[in-house]
Amino acid sequence: MLTILGFAMIATFLVLIMMKKMSPIAALVLIPALFCVFVGKGAHLGDYVIDGVTSLAPTAAMLMFAIVYFGVMIDVGLFDPIVRGILKFAKADPMRIVVGTAVLAAIVSLDGDGSTTFMITVSAMYPLYKRLKMSLVVLTGVAAMANGVMNTLPWGGPTARAATALKLDASDIFVPMIPALLVGLLFVFVLSYVLGLRERKRLGVLTLDEVLVEEKEKEKEKETETVLVGTGAGAGAGQGTPPADSSGSGSGSGTGAGAEAEDDGFQGLDPHRATLRPRLYWFNALLTVVLLTAMILEWLPIPVLFLLGAALALTVNFPRIPDQRARLAAHADNVLNVSGMVFAAAVFTGVLQGTGMVDSMATWMVDVIPEGMGPHMALVTGLLSLPLTYFMSNDGFYFGVLPVLAEAGAAHGVSPLEMARASLVGQPLHMSSPLVPAVYVLVGMARVDFGDHTRFVVKWAAATCLVILGAGILFGII
Repeated sequence: MLTILGFAMIATFLVLIMMKKMSPIAALVLIPALFCVFVGKGAHLGDYVIDGVTSLAPTAAMLMFAIVYFGVMIDVGLFDPIVRGILKFAKADPMRIVVGTAVLAAIVSLDGDGSTTFMITVSAMYPLYKRLKMSLVVLTGVAAMANGVMNTLPWGGPTARAATALKLDASDIFVPMIPALLVGLLFVFVLSYVLGLRERKRLGVLTLDEVLVEEKEKEKEKETETVLVGTGAGAGAGQGTPPADSSGSGSGSGTGAGAEAEDDGFQGLDPHRATLRPRLYWFNALLTVVLLTAMILEWLPIPVLFLLGAALALTVNFPRIPDQRARLAAHADNVLNVSGMVFAAAVFTGVLQGTGMVDSMATWMVDVIPEGMGPHMALVTGLLSLPLTYFMSNDGFYFGVLPVLAEAGAAHGVSPLEMARASLVGQPLHMSSPLVPAVYVLVGMARVDFGDHTRFVVKWAAATCLVILGAGILFGII
């Protein structure tokens, strides 16, 4: 019964958010609470939620201060040269921009942290996508897949978990997998090229000058419309547009709160914004390098590093208290959305684990494997890693499911190393799981609906996983 309810809860959640019947935060909270009652453990809901929140609280703190830190770095212009360099290379060509997104995400993923990767990638690329009116789900999908492949690095998490669970050396797992992972990364780049061609066909190719001229012309048109509406002379020419639209409540005006929210993404390329700090550029660059180095070398816990980094960045770049408050207020929306998602996800994971649904689903998965598949347990593990790492945390899969699969494989002569390597196959799909906090940073900063991201990325991410698995079998790694 727990197995059926567990799968039903996950399916209900995915269907509701993809059909946009509920917001992700509401679905993450209300659906598990309802199923907790169905299981008959409603009296323990509070304990499950507190356990989930406790386990994810450090992650939420890290994301909150990391968003503030990278938000300040965007404000002061740290990523402007990157944006200008990519745009100069891409020449406003959507195909090159999508490929550049994949390359940038793969390079930044070397730090081993998905949240940081998504923050830097979206910070650099979001203004380009907005200026050229490109599909933002392409941005989030490509970044997630590239990071998913690179997430298998020994310091990224999954490889270390597999090594710990099966008492193996991480390098023995990872190094032989490099050819298969490179094939997977190449597939992501090829897919980015194809998606970029599709965007190019839809939008065409412009030069930077053409993009800027087009924007200036639109701004002049908006200013003219505003003057006409304000003087009353353009009431007929404005097709009856009510004055309320000129205050930003609609989408046709260039003023008001609505326009500010829309134009917010362009700030990365605005060379005249008041928050720029060109004299402090090298200080900010050095601070970011030191912060990422400290994170990789684990000098301090990541939440502490970003807390200190955010405080130092604010203090040095904006010494005046009102300016600091203004920067915090400017990024409060992203902070609230992402931290809210993380704590809501804590309810989902807390109920899944606390009620025993995860253990029950894992046991059922292992039990239904036919006896004749025993000699092919590495292949089975690779295939199972797709749904299991999507529907549960990496900890749950690597410490709860993988040891059981490895024992079944060992009984048929399949080595633990093969099982461990096969278990890494599902990571490109895992990085878009609703149980991964970093994905909420990605969709939140890119202003993409989580359901839209899921619909777009699942098929491509699953294909990437299967390519890695096929390459591993072809090369004799798995």
